[in-house]
Amino acid sequence: MNVLLDTHVALWAITDHQNLPDSARKLIESPKSSIWISAASVWEIAIKHALRRGDMPVSAEEALGYFRASGYGFLSVEPEHAAAVESLPNHHADPFDRILVAQALVEPMRLLTHDSAVARYSDTIVEI
Repeated sequence: MNVLLDTHVALWAITDHQNLPDSARKLIESPKSSIWISAASVWEIAIKHALRRGDMPVSAEEALGYFRASGYGFLSVEPEHAAAVESLPNHHADPFDRILVAQALVEPMRLLTHDSAVARYSDTIVEI
């Protein structure tokens, strides 16, 4: 199963954060799961870490190293992903979350998120 991690879930996974539920950890570590990180998440980490946001505990470069060491795949933002954002209902205003939803729907992939507003987009989005 292809699983796209939202930014916070991805950070929780690589930092072994207590907010990552055991059920999510098992899904991420399952040999049946292919875990993906969006280029948009790396961009979000870079922007928010540079702004010294407390919810971005590592730099984008450090995150890339951890994602690679964990064997995660990287998903580029393609024109089709960007175009798909236009047709999304306005459940969420954050552009990073909206592009992740669009990517998950276009590919298709399961999106693992902690955000209940993001989970409203589709039953293929898993709220943890």
